[in-house]
Amino acid sequence: MRNSLFTLLSTLAGSFASIIPYHPADLLQQRQTACENTPKSRNCWGEFSINTNYYDVTPVTNSPPKEFWLSVVEGLCTLDGYSRTCMTFNGTVPGPTIIADWGDEVIIHVTNNMANNGTSIHWHGLRMLNNALNDGVPGVTQCGIAPGETMTYRFRVTQYGSTWYHSHFSLQYAEGLFGGMILRGPTTDHYDEDLGLLFLQDWPHVEAFTLWHTAKLGAPPIAHNGLINGTNSFDCSGSKDPKCVGGGKKFETVFEAGKKYLIRLVNVAVDGAFQFSIDGHKLKVVGHDLVPIVPYMTDSVEVTIGQRYDVIVEANAEPGDYWLRSGWNLKCASNGNAADITGIVRYDASSTAEPKSVSTVLPSASCLGEPVQKTVPHLSLDVTNMRGGVVNELLGTKFDDYFKWTINTSSLLLDWSNPTMGQIFDGKSLFPTEYNVVGVNASGTAPEWAVLVIQDTSNLGLAHPIHLHGHDFWVLAQSTGLFDGDTSRFNTTNPSRRDVATLPGNGYLAIAFQLDNPGAWLVHCHIAWHASQGLSLEFVESQTQIKVDPESRKVFDETCAAWKAWKPVWQQEDSGI
Repeated sequence: MRNSLFTLLSTLAGSFASIIPYHPADLLQQRQTACENTPKSRNCWGEFSINTNYYDVTPVTNSPPKEFWLSVVEGLCTLDGYSRTCMTFNGTVPGPTIIADWGDEVIIHVTNNMANNGTSIHWHGLRMLNNALNDGVPGVTQCGIAPGETMTYRFRVTQYGSTWYHSHFSLQYAEGLFGGMILRGPTTDHYDEDLGLLFLQDWPHVEAFTLWHTAKLGAPPIAHNGLINGTNSFDCSGSKDPKCVGGGKKFETVFEAGKKYLIRLVNVAVDGAFQFSIDGHKLKVVGHDLVPIVPYMTDSVEVTIGQRYDVIVEANAEPGDYWLRSGWNLKCASNGNAADITGIVRYDASSTAEPKSVSTVLPSASCLGEPVQKTVPHLSLDVTNMRGGVVNELLGTKFDDYFKWTINTSSLLLDWSNPTMGQIFDGKSLFPTEYNVVGVNASGTAPEWAVLVIQDTSNLGLAHPIHLHGHDFWVLAQSTGLFDGDTSRFNTTNPSRRDVATLPGNGYLAIAFQLDNPGAWLVHCHIAWHASQGLSLEFVESQTQIKVDPESRKVFDETCAAWKAWKPVWQQEDSGI
């Protein structure tokens, strides 16, 4: 294990209580008189509300566990009128939406029905409090799920908002292996109807595992098109390509004049940023990455890979047909059909007219997403009393058997049959160098924090959306140039809090997270090519305090036994994530 490169911080006294997964008796003061969540009282949630500290308190619902079944299958698809192979959950892209309430227990059975491929499923943004074995990362928290095998994931819903689930097995989510999660709870403003998740996606007409042969040389492939909720059109007129069969269609939704609609935006791209907008309509942003925020109005929302935004749109425009625009950002990545990744909002369900609306949104020159100054958490939590200095994690590159990204000269490379958690169970405290493990430990004397500064030294100028597993993080700084070690410039007063933030090209990103969740947790770039090229490290947090329930350990052992008994017909060619 590499030595810890983090500064431990303590919070303002009293800001946090000890983390307890369910509502404890000594925190009942955070409850309120029971109220019903309605279009006019969205801040309510039974005895809890939008003001409840959800890091300390989780309702316990009296309902039976929410149970779901997902089948991983591979087959032909024509999502935009071009025929190619997809990997899907239950035969659809996106896969089925998993809906649960804040406080529910969720059980999800995942069966791998692919003939010649393993898989694993990550529940993006979920803390998995004291539950690392259900995080879904092969080589870290589990072995791969072998063909024909089923793995059951179990967790308590300790957060609420919008998120997604996806394969974390190499490039599989780029093939369509993802779906949505709606975790119902309070919001910071009112709305009439929930329109659900809206996935923004790039879509190449060549499978990702074929494109990898180009990507691993260092040049990112260019997608041919993009999709909105798994659909779009593509012009096949005049094409002699037998796979260009036509029949694609635009995503459509219908507004009723005067109503307010909640739309849950998710960027599931392989490599690309979006600037979402609806012609003729304003957007009120009320949440991001499972964190309620102070509402603000905007013409567009910038969404980087892995990020989610909850927006409320009021149907107050002149009734008609309007373009809904993904807003592909050409400053961040190329796309062969960038201007036409669009959908349609209609005020008349019977209309078939093509919209004539014109966008008034100025294209963004930034690849960083919404400015951190805008996204102020509703629940105000500070980072204070920092102790000691901060040591950078240096981001670089190397080329040996393929182009790789490095963290302090080491590129992540995992063994799907030898996960970090299994090594921990075997009593190991030293891990393979290429696992990029950093140990962080809470002393137990007070709430403590780890601070990570990633400094881009590659000189390539590329922005990287960084995702942390097992935690929300507080964005202390996000800037171009070199970090000089001066922590006094960090924003520690209720900074933007989320689980994906972008490292500026040739700059640095500083994040803080509370040491409250013992386990093995990945932090990685969410550009799929970069993740496959090893841009990641692991935290092993408070190793001696890691808790594992017997049922999850049994599933872990059975999954690994089945994986080791299977003989793959191909060799691992990337980092594994």
